[in-house]
Amino acid sequence: MKKLFVIAFLFCVQFGNAQIFGGDKIINNENFDKQRWSWGYYLGFNTYDFKFKYNEEPSTNGNDLIIEKTMGFNVGLVGNLKLNNNLDLRLEPGVTFNTRNFRPPSTKEIEEINSTYVHIPLLLKFSADRINNFKPFIVGGLSTSINLSSNENNPDAEFRFKTNNYHYEVGIGIDLYLYYFKFSPSIRGVFTINNELNESTNEAAGSIDAMRSQALFLNFTFQ
Repeated sequence: MKKLFVIAFLFCVQFGNAQIFGGDKIINNENFDKQRWSWGYYLGFNTYDFKFKYNEEPSTNGNDLIIEKTMGFNVGLVGNLKLNNNLDLRLEPGVTFNTRNFRPPSTKEIEEINSTYVHIPLLLKFSADRINNFKPFIVGGLSTSINLSSNENNPDAEFRFKTNNYHYEVGIGIDLYLYYFKFSPSIRGVFTINNELNESTNEAAGSIDAMRSQALFLNFTFQ
């Protein structure tokens, strides 16, 4: 699945190279970056994993959980504040949908965890100088998310997660200046800071001391 993300991103990079080295030197949206404020939206895909920290009990008995990852979906809005020619402050509130399957290696039984997050990142975007209709950038910052499927207060839930979580993010992307709008594909890693696991009645989670999400986002932004 990560290979699919990388292939899609490399395709966008190849398109950007055509913008740099192609014979057509028409400059699209020449005044776009002169705006103090700009707005847009994004659509994209995600894949979520968990990083486990086990308690002091030995985990060599074959009871470690296996995560079967699936592809999810992202959608959200973008608010961009220009700080200078190479630095922007961005707020990207959105919603992410994902499913992770838990399976102990000793059994074929699968526990499906459906997650819906309200995801709110505050990011700094560092951009290179524009070359024709192409501008690469790196992005990083902090984010918070609200897990709408946490079951935090549900005593009957097998897995109970914390509703509010905190993350750091880092990624790369390119701005492509098209005739009517700016199109920005990016790939980003999202790493949870806090322990997401709350009390659980599931025996498979009994040996787990902490669980933290690790996600990969492939977003396509339109401004």
